[in-house]
Amino acid sequence: MPRSKKKGPYIDPKLLNKIKKIKDSNGKKVITTWSRSSMIVPDMIGFTISVHNGIKHIAVFITEQLIGHKLGEFAYTRTFRSHEKGKK
Repeated sequence: MPRSKKKGPYIDPKLLNKIKKIKDSNGKKVITTWSRSSMIVPDMIGFTISVHNGIKHIAVFITEQLIGHKLGEFAYTRTFRSHEKGKK
């Protein structure tokens, strides 16, 4: 079930502060985060955010098409090994 619209999107406050600091300094730095549940908002466009998948950080470049999605959608936590038929 999605989050209520009257509450607005959830964005981790630490992540939002990191984005604002880099935006003020006009830098292009990779931002690391463990907050997979944070929603992508227009303030994040143009930044590269490294999202933790449980083992390592996966870099995600934020574009306009990603607005409204959550960061965890782009850092998969499981690897698909394929459905192999019995080897004979």
